[in-house]
Amino acid sequence: MPETKKNPIRWGMVGGGRGSQIGYIHRSAALRDDTFELVAGAFDIDPERGRAFGVDLGLDEARSYPDYETMFAEEARRADGIEAVSIATPNNTHFSTCRAALEHGLNVICEKPLCFTVAEAKELKSLAEAGGLTVGVTYGYAGHQMIEQARAMVRNGDLGEIRIVNLQFAHGFHSAAVEEQNPSTRWRVDPKFAGPSYVLGDVGTHPLYISEVILPHLKIRRLMCVRQSFVKSRAPLEDNAITLMEYDNGAVANVWSSAVNAGSMHGQKVRIVGSKASIEWWDERPNQLSYEIQGEPVRILERGMDYLYPQARLDDRIGGGHPEGLFEAWANLYRRFALAITGNRGLAPEGIEDLAFPGIDAGLEGVRWVENCVRSADAGGVWLEYE
Repeated sequence: MPETKKNPIRWGMVGGGRGSQIGYIHRSAALRDDTFELVAGAFDIDPERGRAFGVDLGLDEARSYPDYETMFAEEARRADGIEAVSIATPNNTHFSTCRAALEHGLNVICEKPLCFTVAEAKELKSLAEAGGLTVGVTYGYAGHQMIEQARAMVRNGDLGEIRIVNLQFAHGFHSAAVEEQNPSTRWRVDPKFAGPSYVLGDVGTHPLYISEVILPHLKIRRLMCVRQSFVKSRAPLEDNAITLMEYDNGAVANVWSSAVNAGSMHGQKVRIVGSKASIEWWDERPNQLSYEIQGEPVRILERGMDYLYPQARLDDRIGGGHPEGLFEAWANLYRRFALAITGNRGLAPEGIEDLAFPGIDAGLEGVRWVENCVRSADAGGVWLEYE
Protein backbone atom coordinates (compact mmCIF):
# COMPACT_ATOMS: atom_id res chain seq x y z
CA MET A 1 0.00 0.00 0.00
CA PRO A 2 1.58 3.33 -1.02
CA GLU A 3 2.17 6.09 1.48
CA THR A 4 0.15 9.18 0.61
CA LYS A 5 -0.40 12.69 1.84
CA LYS A 6 -2.76 14.39 -0.56
CA ASN A 7 -4.81 17.10 1.10
CA PRO A 8 -5.39 15.26 4.39
CA ILE A 9 -8.81 15.72 5.97
CA ARG A 10 -8.80 18.39 8.69
CA TRP A 11 -9.88 16.45 11.72
CA GLY A 12 -10.92 17.02 15.33
CA MET A 13 -11.66 14.82 18.31
CA VAL A 14 -14.24 14.88 21.08
CA GLY A 15 -13.00 12.91 24.09
CA GLY A 16 -10.08 10.54 23.91
CA GLY A 17 -7.91 12.66 26.20
CA ARG A 18 -5.12 11.87 28.59
CA GLY A 19 -5.24 8.27 29.80
CA SER A 20 -7.82 7.22 27.20
CA GLN A 21 -6.89 3.92 25.59
CA ILE A 22 -9.45 4.31 22.82
CA GLY A 23 -8.35 7.89 22.06
CA TYR A 24 -4.81 6.70 21.46
CA ILE A 25 -5.86 4.06 18.95
CA HIS A 26 -8.09 6.58 17.11
CA ARG A 27 -5.16 8.95 16.68
CA SER A 28 -2.72 6.20 15.76
CA ALA A 29 -5.09 4.81 13.14
CA ALA A 30 -6.18 8.11 11.64
CA LEU A 31 -2.64 9.44 11.30
CA ARG A 32 -1.03 6.21 10.09
CA ASP A 33 -1.54 6.95 6.37
CA ASP A 34 -1.59 10.76 6.55
CA THR A 35 -5.20 10.77 5.33
CA PHE A 36 -6.26 12.82 8.37
CA GLU A 37 -4.56 15.74 10.11
CA LEU A 38 -5.46 16.45 13.75
CA VAL A 39 -5.98 20.22 14.05
CA ALA A 40 -8.52 20.64 16.88
CA GLY A 41 -10.02 18.87 19.86
CA ALA A 42 -12.24 18.97 22.93
CA PHE A 43 -10.53 16.14 24.72
CA ASP A 44 -11.78 16.17 28.28
CA ILE A 45 -14.77 17.04 30.45
CA ASP A 46 -12.27 19.12 32.48
CA PRO A 47 -11.53 22.09 30.17
CA GLU A 48 -8.08 22.88 31.54
CA ARG A 49 -6.97 19.27 31.46
CA GLY A 50 -8.26 18.95 27.90
CA ARG A 51 -6.52 22.16 26.82
CA ALA A 52 -3.21 21.00 28.25
CA PHE A 53 -3.55 17.63 26.56
CA GLY A 54 -4.19 19.24 23.18
CA VAL A 55 -1.12 21.43 23.57
CA ASP A 56 0.92 18.35 24.46
CA LEU A 57 -0.25 16.80 21.19
CA GLY A 58 1.10 19.83 19.35
CA LEU A 59 -2.19 21.63 18.69
CA ASP A 60 -2.56 25.39 18.65
CA GLU A 61 -3.79 26.28 22.16
CA ALA A 62 -6.62 28.29 20.61
CA ARG A 63 -7.92 25.10 18.94
CA SER A 64 -7.86 22.98 22.08
CA TYR A 65 -11.42 23.69 23.16
CA PRO A 66 -13.29 23.38 26.49
CA ASP A 67 -16.24 21.46 24.97
CA TYR A 68 -17.54 20.19 21.66
CA GLU A 69 -20.18 22.91 21.27
CA THR A 70 -17.49 25.59 21.35
CA MET A 71 -15.28 23.61 19.00
CA PHE A 72 -17.99 23.09 16.39
CA ALA A 73 -19.04 26.76 16.49
CA GLU A 74 -15.52 28.18 16.37
CA GLU A 75 -14.24 25.79 13.72
CA ALA A 76 -17.24 26.60 11.51
CA ARG A 77 -16.04 30.23 11.40
CA ARG A 78 -12.60 29.30 10.12
CA ALA A 79 -11.69 28.87 6.47
CA ASP A 80 -9.42 26.03 7.58
CA GLY A 81 -11.92 24.55 10.06
CA ILE A 82 -12.32 20.85 10.68
CA GLU A 83 -14.06 18.69 8.08
CA ALA A 84 -14.53 15.60 10.25
CA VAL A 85 -14.68 14.70 13.92
CA SER A 86 -14.17 11.49 15.90
CA ILE A 87 -16.31 10.92 19.00
CA ALA A 88 -14.56 8.90 21.71
CA THR A 89 -16.71 9.59 24.77
CA PRO A 90 -19.06 7.54 27.01
CA ASN A 91 -22.11 6.08 25.30
CA ASN A 92 -24.68 8.53 26.65
CA THR A 93 -23.03 11.45 24.83
CA HIS A 94 -22.82 9.87 21.37
CA PHE A 95 -26.22 10.89 20.06
CA SER A 96 -26.13 14.56 21.08
CA THR A 97 -22.53 15.01 19.96
CA CYS A 98 -23.08 13.26 16.63
CA ARG A 99 -26.25 15.24 15.95
CA ALA A 100 -24.50 18.52 16.71
CA ALA A 101 -21.59 17.61 14.44
CA LEU A 102 -23.91 16.76 11.55
CA GLU A 103 -25.86 19.99 12.08
CA HIS A 104 -22.54 21.84 11.69
CA GLY A 105 -21.82 20.05 8.41
CA LEU A 106 -19.15 17.70 9.78
CA ASN A 107 -18.45 14.12 8.83
CA VAL A 108 -18.46 11.88 11.91
CA ILE A 109 -16.55 8.82 13.08
CA CYS A 110 -18.23 7.59 16.25
CA GLU A 111 -17.57 4.94 18.83
CA LYS A 112 -20.32 2.36 19.11
CA PRO A 113 -23.09 2.34 20.06
CA LEU A 114 -24.01 5.17 17.76
CA CYS A 115 -26.88 5.99 20.15
CA PHE A 116 -29.41 4.21 22.39
CA THR A 117 -32.54 3.79 20.23
CA VAL A 118 -33.45 3.00 16.65
CA ALA A 119 -35.43 6.26 16.52
CA GLU A 120 -32.28 8.22 17.40
CA ALA A 121 -30.23 6.28 14.82
CA LYS A 122 -32.79 7.03 12.12
CA GLU A 123 -32.65 10.72 13.00
CA LEU A 124 -28.87 10.71 12.59
CA LYS A 125 -29.17 8.88 9.28
CA SER A 126 -31.65 11.46 7.98
CA LEU A 127 -29.34 14.31 9.02
CA ALA A 128 -26.35 12.68 7.35
CA GLU A 129 -28.19 11.98 4.13
CA ALA A 130 -29.66 15.49 3.99
CA GLY A 131 -26.20 17.01 4.40
CA GLY A 132 -24.38 14.58 2.12
CA LEU A 133 -22.19 13.61 5.08
CA THR A 134 -20.46 10.39 6.07
CA VAL A 135 -20.96 8.70 9.43
CA GLY A 136 -18.58 5.89 10.32
CA VAL A 137 -18.77 3.60 13.34
CA THR A 138 -15.56 2.10 14.71
CA TYR A 139 -16.14 -1.62 14.47
CA GLY A 140 -12.37 -1.80 14.33
CA TYR A 141 -11.95 -5.58 14.11
CA ALA A 142 -13.60 -5.53 10.69
CA GLY A 143 -10.43 -3.90 9.33
CA HIS A 144 -8.50 -7.17 9.59
CA GLN A 145 -7.74 -8.50 6.12
CA MET A 146 -8.94 -12.05 6.72
CA ILE A 147 -12.48 -10.76 7.23
CA GLU A 148 -12.47 -9.76 3.57
CA GLN A 149 -11.12 -13.22 2.67
CA ALA A 150 -14.01 -14.81 4.53
CA ARG A 151 -16.48 -12.53 2.77
CA ALA A 152 -15.06 -13.43 -0.65
CA MET A 153 -15.12 -17.15 0.14
CA VAL A 154 -18.82 -17.03 1.01
CA ARG A 155 -19.62 -14.94 -2.06
CA ASN A 156 -17.75 -17.36 -4.33
CA GLY A 157 -19.53 -20.42 -2.94
CA ASP A 158 -16.53 -22.05 -1.26
CA LEU A 159 -18.61 -22.98 1.78
CA GLY A 160 -21.78 -23.96 -0.05
CA GLU A 161 -25.13 -23.05 1.47
CA ILE A 162 -24.74 -21.26 4.81
CA ARG A 163 -26.38 -23.17 7.64
CA ILE A 164 -24.96 -22.15 11.02
CA VAL A 165 -23.31 -18.96 12.33
CA ASN A 166 -21.52 -19.19 15.67
CA LEU A 167 -20.45 -15.84 17.15
CA GLN A 168 -18.87 -14.95 20.46
CA PHE A 169 -17.03 -12.15 22.20
CA ALA A 170 -16.53 -13.49 25.68
CA HIS A 171 -13.60 -12.21 27.74
CA GLY A 172 -12.98 -12.67 31.45
CA PHE A 173 -11.57 -9.34 32.61
CA HIS A 174 -14.77 -8.28 34.40
CA SER A 175 -15.50 -11.62 36.10
CA ALA A 176 -15.22 -9.70 39.40
CA ALA A 177 -16.50 -6.21 40.30
CA VAL A 178 -13.44 -4.42 38.89
CA GLU A 179 -15.51 -1.27 38.39
CA GLU A 180 -15.29 -0.58 42.12
CA GLN A 181 -11.65 0.45 41.58
CA ASN A 182 -11.67 1.36 37.88
CA PRO A 183 -13.55 4.49 36.74
CA SER A 184 -13.13 3.61 33.04
CA THR A 185 -15.13 0.44 33.68
CA ARG A 186 -17.60 1.98 36.14
CA TRP A 187 -19.54 3.97 33.57
CA ARG A 188 -19.94 0.89 31.36
CA VAL A 189 -22.11 -0.82 33.98
CA ASP A 190 -24.19 2.26 34.85
CA PRO A 191 -27.40 2.57 32.76
CA LYS A 192 -27.20 6.38 32.90
CA PHE A 193 -23.98 6.24 30.85
CA ALA A 194 -24.00 2.85 29.14
CA GLY A 195 -27.62 2.76 28.03
CA PRO A 196 -29.93 -0.28 27.97
CA SER A 197 -27.21 -2.94 27.93
CA TYR A 198 -23.62 -3.66 28.88
CA VAL A 199 -22.06 -6.64 27.06
CA LEU A 200 -24.65 -6.90 24.28
CA GLY A 201 -23.70 -3.45 23.04
CA ASP A 202 -20.12 -3.31 24.28
CA VAL A 203 -18.83 -6.60 22.87
CA GLY A 204 -21.67 -8.50 21.18
CA THR A 205 -22.12 -6.04 18.34
CA HIS A 206 -18.51 -6.55 17.21
CA PRO A 207 -18.86 -10.15 15.96
CA LEU A 208 -22.40 -9.34 14.85
CA TYR A 209 -21.05 -6.67 12.49
CA ILE A 210 -18.31 -9.01 11.25
CA SER A 211 -20.99 -11.58 10.43
CA GLU A 212 -22.90 -8.89 8.51
CA VAL A 213 -19.75 -8.16 6.50
CA ILE A 214 -19.17 -11.83 5.68
CA LEU A 215 -22.85 -12.69 5.14
CA PRO A 216 -24.54 -9.56 3.74
CA HIS A 217 -27.23 -11.68 2.07
CA LEU A 218 -28.57 -13.05 5.37
CA LYS A 219 -31.20 -11.09 7.28
CA ILE A 220 -32.37 -11.83 10.83
CA ARG A 221 -35.99 -13.02 10.91
CA ARG A 222 -36.43 -13.50 14.65
CA LEU A 223 -34.35 -13.87 17.82
CA MET A 224 -34.42 -14.90 21.45
CA CYS A 225 -32.13 -13.50 24.16
CA VAL A 226 -31.45 -14.20 27.81
CA ARG A 227 -29.12 -12.07 29.90
CA GLN A 228 -27.63 -12.32 33.37
CA SER A 229 -25.89 -10.09 35.90
CA PHE A 230 -23.49 -12.54 37.53
CA VAL A 231 -21.88 -9.64 39.38
CA LYS A 232 -25.13 -8.65 41.07
CA SER A 233 -24.26 -4.97 41.53
CA ARG A 234 -24.39 -4.56 37.73
CA ALA A 235 -28.12 -5.24 37.51
CA PRO A 236 -30.17 -4.28 35.59
CA LEU A 237 -27.32 -4.37 33.05
CA GLU A 238 -26.02 -7.76 31.99
CA ASP A 239 -22.46 -9.03 32.07
CA ASN A 240 -23.39 -12.19 30.14
CA ALA A 241 -25.94 -12.86 27.41
CA ILE A 242 -26.90 -15.63 24.99
CA THR A 243 -28.78 -14.73 21.82
CA LEU A 244 -30.28 -17.24 19.36
CA MET A 245 -31.24 -16.07 15.89
CA GLU A 246 -32.98 -17.41 12.79
CA TYR A 247 -32.25 -15.95 9.35
CA ASP A 248 -34.63 -15.53 6.46
CA ASN A 249 -32.97 -18.40 4.51
CA GLY A 250 -33.42 -20.91 7.35
CA ALA A 251 -29.87 -20.61 8.73
CA VAL A 252 -29.45 -20.29 12.50
CA ALA A 253 -27.01 -18.39 14.70
CA ASN A 254 -25.97 -17.92 18.29
CA VAL A 255 -24.13 -15.02 19.90
CA TRP A 256 -22.37 -15.31 23.27
CA SER A 257 -21.62 -11.86 24.70
CA SER A 258 -19.76 -11.91 28.01
CA ALA A 259 -17.31 -10.10 30.29
CA VAL A 260 -17.23 -12.91 32.85
CA ASN A 261 -15.65 -15.74 30.85
CA ALA A 262 -12.97 -16.22 33.53
CA GLY A 263 -9.55 -16.98 32.07
CA SER A 264 -10.37 -15.84 28.54
CA MET A 265 -8.13 -13.12 27.16
CA HIS A 266 -10.51 -11.87 24.50
CA GLY A 267 -12.56 -14.74 23.16
CA GLN A 268 -13.91 -13.14 20.00
CA LYS A 269 -14.54 -15.85 17.41
CA VAL A 270 -16.62 -16.05 14.26
CA ARG A 271 -17.44 -19.46 12.77
CA ILE A 272 -19.46 -19.85 9.57
CA VAL A 273 -20.69 -23.36 8.73
CA GLY A 274 -21.77 -24.21 5.21
CA SER A 275 -22.95 -27.35 3.46
CA LYS A 276 -19.46 -27.97 2.01
CA ALA A 277 -17.02 -26.36 4.42
CA SER A 278 -16.58 -24.08 7.43
CA ILE A 279 -14.36 -21.11 8.24
CA GLU A 280 -13.36 -19.73 11.62
CA TRP A 281 -11.61 -16.49 12.61
CA TRP A 282 -10.29 -15.68 16.08
CA ASP A 283 -9.24 -12.12 16.88
CA GLU A 284 -6.33 -13.27 19.05
CA ARG A 285 -4.84 -14.80 15.88
CA PRO A 286 -6.19 -12.29 13.37
CA ASN A 287 -3.74 -13.05 10.57
CA GLN A 288 -5.10 -16.58 10.11
CA LEU A 289 -8.37 -18.02 8.89
CA SER A 290 -9.21 -21.68 9.43
CA TYR A 291 -10.71 -23.32 6.31
CA GLU A 292 -12.22 -26.73 6.99
CA ILE A 293 -13.52 -28.76 4.04
CA GLN A 294 -15.50 -31.85 4.96
CA GLY A 295 -13.29 -34.93 4.56
CA GLU A 296 -10.04 -33.01 4.09
CA PRO A 297 -7.31 -31.77 6.44
CA VAL A 298 -7.79 -28.36 8.02
CA ARG A 299 -6.14 -25.53 6.09
CA ILE A 300 -4.85 -22.41 7.82
CA LEU A 301 -4.93 -19.46 5.43
CA GLU A 302 -2.38 -16.73 6.18
CA ARG A 303 -2.68 -12.99 5.69
CA GLY A 304 -0.75 -11.46 2.78
CA MET A 305 -0.41 -14.59 0.65
CA ASP A 306 -0.98 -14.78 -3.11
CA TYR A 307 -3.49 -17.64 -2.80
CA LEU A 308 -6.02 -15.33 -1.12
CA TYR A 309 -8.77 -13.56 -3.01
CA PRO A 310 -7.74 -10.10 -4.30
CA GLN A 311 -10.09 -8.33 -1.87
CA ALA A 312 -8.13 -9.77 1.05
CA ARG A 313 -4.88 -8.27 -0.25
CA LEU A 314 -6.01 -4.71 -0.94
CA ASP A 315 -5.18 -3.50 2.58
CA ASP A 316 -1.91 -5.41 2.83
CA ARG A 317 0.76 -3.23 4.43
CA ILE A 318 3.88 -5.35 4.76
CA GLY A 319 3.48 -8.69 2.98
CA GLY A 320 2.92 -12.22 4.18
CA GLY A 321 4.72 -13.59 7.22
CA HIS A 322 4.79 -10.32 9.14
CA PRO A 323 2.02 -10.14 11.76
CA GLU A 324 -0.38 -7.22 11.60
CA GLY A 325 -2.61 -6.33 14.53
CA LEU A 326 -5.41 -4.12 15.78
CA PHE A 327 -3.66 -0.84 15.01
CA GLU A 328 -3.34 -1.85 11.36
CA ALA A 329 -6.98 -2.98 11.30
CA TRP A 330 -8.13 0.40 12.63
CA ALA A 331 -5.84 2.20 10.17
CA ASN A 332 -7.46 0.23 7.34
CA LEU A 333 -10.88 1.41 8.47
CA TYR A 334 -9.77 5.02 8.86
CA ARG A 335 -8.42 4.84 5.31
CA ARG A 336 -11.84 3.64 4.18
CA PHE A 337 -13.49 6.43 6.19
CA ALA A 338 -11.28 8.90 4.31
CA LEU A 339 -12.27 7.32 1.01
CA ALA A 340 -15.96 7.60 1.88
CA ILE A 341 -15.58 11.24 2.92
CA THR A 342 -13.51 12.43 -0.03
CA GLY A 343 -13.94 9.99 -2.86
CA ASN A 344 -10.69 8.27 -3.80
CA ARG A 345 -8.53 11.40 -4.24
CA GLY A 346 -5.50 9.15 -4.50
CA LEU A 347 -5.90 7.87 -0.96
CA ALA A 348 -6.37 4.17 -1.71
CA PRO A 349 -5.61 1.49 -4.29
CA GLU A 350 -8.10 0.73 -7.02
CA GLY A 351 -10.80 -1.68 -5.86
CA ILE A 352 -10.80 -0.69 -2.20
CA GLU A 353 -14.26 0.82 -2.73
CA ASP A 354 -15.60 -2.75 -2.63
CA LEU A 355 -14.35 -3.40 0.91
CA ALA A 356 -16.69 -3.28 3.88
CA PHE A 357 -17.24 0.12 5.48
CA PRO A 358 -19.08 0.38 8.82
CA GLY A 359 -21.21 3.38 8.02
CA ILE A 360 -24.46 4.81 9.36
CA ASP A 361 -26.42 1.67 8.46
CA ALA A 362 -23.98 -0.50 10.43
CA GLY A 363 -24.45 1.80 13.41
CA LEU A 364 -28.21 1.67 13.06
CA GLU A 365 -28.25 -2.13 12.80
CA GLY A 366 -26.12 -2.48 15.94
CA VAL A 367 -28.60 -0.35 17.86
CA ARG A 368 -31.52 -2.32 16.37
CA TRP A 369 -29.98 -5.64 17.44
CA VAL A 370 -29.38 -4.51 21.02
CA GLU A 371 -32.89 -3.07 21.22
CA ASN A 372 -34.40 -6.38 20.07
CA CYS A 373 -32.19 -8.44 22.39
CA VAL A 374 -33.14 -6.34 25.41
CA ARG A 375 -36.82 -6.53 24.43
CA SER A 376 -36.64 -10.34 24.27
CA ALA A 377 -34.65 -10.74 27.49
CA ASP A 378 -36.87 -8.39 29.48
CA ALA A 379 -39.94 -10.30 28.28
CA GLY A 380 -38.50 -13.47 29.84
CA GLY A 381 -36.28 -14.73 27.03
CA VAL A 382 -38.96 -15.21 24.38
CA TRP A 383 -38.70 -15.50 20.62
CA LEU A 384 -39.60 -12.21 18.92
CA GLU A 385 -39.97 -11.15 15.34
CA TYR A 386 -36.99 -8.93 14.49
CA GLU A 387 -38.10 -5.31 14.18
